[in-house]
Amino acid sequence: MSSGISPNLALDQEVARLRAAGERVLHLGFGEARLPLPAGLVRALGEAAGHTAYGPVAGRPEVLAAVAGYHRRRGLPTEGGQIAVAPGSKPLLMALVAAVEGDVLLPRPAWVTYGPQARLMGRRAWGVDIPPECGGVPEPDALARTLERIREQGRRAGLLVLTLPDNPTGTLAPPEIVDRVCEIAREADLTVVSDEIYRDLLHDPATGFRSPAEVAPERTVVTTGLSKTHALGGWRIGSARFPAGDRGERLRARVLATASEVWSSLAGPLQSVARYAYDEPPELTAHVARGARLHADVTRAVHRVMTDAGARCRTPGGGFYVYPDFEPAREVLAAHGAVDSASLERVLLERAGVAVLGGHHFGDDPHALRFRAATSLMHGATDLQRRTALDADDPTELPHIRRELEQLAQALTKLTA
Repeated sequence: MSSGISPNLALDQEVARLRAAGERVLHLGFGEARLPLPAGLVRALGEAAGHTAYGPVAGRPEVLAAVAGYHRRRGLPTEGGQIAVAPGSKPLLMALVAAVEGDVLLPRPAWVTYGPQARLMGRRAWGVDIPPECGGVPEPDALARTLERIREQGRRAGLLVLTLPDNPTGTLAPPEIVDRVCEIAREADLTVVSDEIYRDLLHDPATGFRSPAEVAPERTVVTTGLSKTHALGGWRIGSARFPAGDRGERLRARVLATASEVWSSLAGPLQSVARYAYDEPPELTAHVARGARLHADVTRAVHRVMTDAGARCRTPGGGFYVYPDFEPAREVLAAHGAVDSASLERVLLERAGVAVLGGHHFGDDPHALRFRAATSLMHGATDLQRRTALDADDPTELPHIRRELEQLAQALTKLTA
């Protein structure tokens, strides 16, 4: 088990150090949504500053009702008693691992936190390769084979984690794959965690979104939060929707037992922010939609830069990530000392001034030449730049974003041409 801090946080600190030393670094290594802060969120926080009491562990009733309404508007019948809020979705995910006995199944590659959380709780994490067209879910046949291997070893799988849309690949699994994975989960009696924190950042709002909670409602927990859609990562607001019925009630009770000993409750003022945000007033809904369009425009542009440089790269469909594979450039990259994902990450930073996270951090094959590039920090270094990007018809033509796209293209050409 690694004793270091999470690699994305470590890289963000390293970039800050390099920039403080005067170096120019294009930061594509940290998945922080950079958007202007809507006035309504600021007002909700300020007006609730007097909420200094702990409050209920799950959250205040009006907050739970707001989150339940959010899910109902997305086609999932939900009552407040199925909801819990917390200081970010990370602690909820960790509490879910603690609450479900057995090994943990993850797509490979998967977000950097899932595997370490399983290991911290003494669970074994099994990575299962993703389909060629998408990430965030295991390839169904590979999932079935992995479950068989687990049984052959005398072990038991308990939890399957899915990400829709995906981090790190930026793709969205199609409904038919979600259906097949949920069928396998039901046959194996797995609890499913569907991390849907990027759900409202689809690049094409007309894209069909299938939540596992629609297919296997009796066993699926949906986690989400406000860090990506509302750019409130530092405010730490997350929520979970548990299944209706006995299974969901038992699972929620276990998670709340952990919560009562670890974080007690979401901070009172932030519960008021959560209520305002999950109620989805029109002005905030419009802001989120504009942000989704900005993410889509910039991420598609980065995807074009990657493929123009010779990488194989799945087409992004949501969020703000691309996950290129530079296997076609292996020989020329080797001449620069990049022979695996760790050395490719290092070479990009040291020789080209581009910070990314190598695929090995996501449980991927460490010998592959893959990495995750996050595009959201390209929106601007100041609130004025980010607001200008949010309002632009074509943000990729803004000077500050165009400069960074050109810097990325030049860096990749330097290493692959």
